[in-house]
Amino acid sequence: MGKGLPYSMSRGAAATQEVVKQTITVDDLGITVDGATGVGYGSVVMSDLPQGNLLLLGAVAYAQFTSAAAEVTATFDGDYGIGTTAAGDATITGDDVNIIPSTALGAATSKVSPNVRGVQADGAFTGVILDNTDGSLELNLNLLIDDAAISADGVAFTVDANLYLAYIVLGDD
Repeated sequence: MGKGLPYSMSRGAAATQEVVKQTITVDDLGITVDGATGVGYGSVVMSDLPQGNLLLLGAVAYAQFTSAAAEVTATFDGDYGIGTTAAGDATITGDDVNIIPSTALGAATSKVSPNVRGVQADGAFTGVILDNTDGSLELNLNLLIDDAAISADGVAFTVDANLYLAYIVLGDD
């Protein structure tokens, strides 16, 4: 076979690829965290997922959080995760973290967190099929800030992140 057709096929729609490797990058994406009482939490959509039945193979993320707000300590700490649902409370579990599990940030320096690697390494992710046949699933970056590090609702953070995702689309209805 000539080199033109294989090259063209490798650049087709995600549903026609054998294994899809996708990189999702966000720069200075705003995320609002509510934390007047208890642990602060917030969520922001990073991207949509392609339509179809998605067999998840693996994911790695690198994320760094920044805030200039007076209501956040300079050495804030917390956790982040990525999932198909947004955090609705001060915990990130289940579908809030079904792509990247809850990952500790480590203490910030001058209101900038370390660039933290999150990886789906426990095997709970591998082989899971997400039903996105209606095209409604999205990737939500969920953030928790420790109680002692935040003192208000509506606190602005920004995130710089790279998510590396591998999956196979197993048809659609």
